[in-house]
Amino acid sequence: MNVKESAFVLLGLTAALAGCDMGPQQNAGTPPTSQTAPAPVTPTQTATGQTATSTPAAPASTAEGSDAAPDALGLEAGARLASEQNTIDVVQRFEPGLVYISTELQVAAQDPFGMMGGGTQVQRGVGSGFFVNDAGDILTNFHVVAGEGGGGGGASRISIRVMNQDKAVEARVIGYAPQYDLALIRAEGLDPSLIRPIPLGDSDALKVGQKAIAMGAPFGLDFSVSEGIISSTARQIPIGFSAGGEGITQKAIQTDAAINPGNSGGPLLNSAGEVIGINTQILSPAGQASGVGQSAGVGFAIPINAARNLLPRLQAAKGGEVSLPKIGVTVGLVAQGPQGGVAVGLSLLTSQGKQQLGLPDTGLVVGQVQPGTPAAEAGLKGGTRVERFRGGAVSLGGDVIVAADGQPVDALEDLQAALINKKEGDSVTLTVTRGGKEREVKVTLDAAAFE
Repeated sequence: MNVKESAFVLLGLTAALAGCDMGPQQNAGTPPTSQTAPAPVTPTQTATGQTATSTPAAPASTAEGSDAAPDALGLEAGARLASEQNTIDVVQRFEPGLVYISTELQVAAQDPFGMMGGGTQVQRGVGSGFFVNDAGDILTNFHVVAGEGGGGGGASRISIRVMNQDKAVEARVIGYAPQYDLALIRAEGLDPSLIRPIPLGDSDALKVGQKAIAMGAPFGLDFSVSEGIISSTARQIPIGFSAGGEGITQKAIQTDAAINPGNSGGPLLNSAGEVIGINTQILSPAGQASGVGQSAGVGFAIPINAARNLLPRLQAAKGGEVSLPKIGVTVGLVAQGPQGGVAVGLSLLTSQGKQQLGLPDTGLVVGQVQPGTPAAEAGLKGGTRVERFRGGAVSLGGDVIVAADGQPVDALEDLQAALINKKEGDSVTLTVTRGGKEREVKVTLDAAAFE
């Protein structure tokens, strides 16, 4: 389980095992349950449009309490709220498009003292996904198929299982996008009749308060369903994996539908049965303390429109990586870290140093601009000289990017956040300074930006 300092928790479920196959269901046992008395229910209209009729009131001694029969509560037996029936209909129709994903990853074994020893052990994980087309393409999270932390070379084995099928089949990666935390996989030899695509909705049209239905495998409990509402349509949180290991800030859907580890990659549906998001993270204060994330009613999903824009590139990736668009600049401020040079923003320099060098308080220094790139076409300029200091170096004489589409920029991830949902032909407006003068530059993304 990857637990970030901010308490955001990825929803893949992993277990490091050596020489045995222990599924999460067997390890966890049967989850404890609690039973509560039903709340009073007011007679309402049924899903068929008929009004539920009440029977004569029973004596208080029999009508009150949790064991009262439906007719004693003034309801016809079998009467359902329209919202309940809608949920049932959506689940019955579209849950067959849900996919249960199992992975195996070879990792270095540790001795009892926590030191890396000889040999390897198998780390097993589970997650979720869903069919997006008749070809059997399955959309899921990158961290589901990459293993805990999103690093390494990815799972050595991926298998999937569909609803009401005991047999799992092997799957392969069609394309993966770590920066988006998305991956596309396809099952090998799956009966075409079992491929049940779930229609994609429009996440840009979401409203706070709409119904949200989450599907997946929380804690390995496959083909589970929970329900809530959309709590926010544009929550900015770190998602994905950048080169430096930091999440790239992206717009996410927030929901209070119960989602937990193992829900990763599963669909979040609306009342029409359309996928509006891909469950990816939870905010878990308890998980930050214990290392085991649990739902606190604050979950996040990648908007489906972001995945829809990326889908053609994933399908054409031939098993390779898809990255976010590049404008063609390198960062000109580098600090020396344990692993070598790291591109950083100006906020890490001292105020005195920035004043002496004539640099703004925050921003991303442009070191070089590659010829023929969108940045070059827009007239951005790289540094003309390099100033070295203890612990790093900075390029001077060129542009400093201080904002992108009106949002402050002080790190490479900030610039990437402005580009992440762009398509070919889109543009990003950069606010840059050079020689103490500020101006705006419109950078248009061409085909080369996506190669």
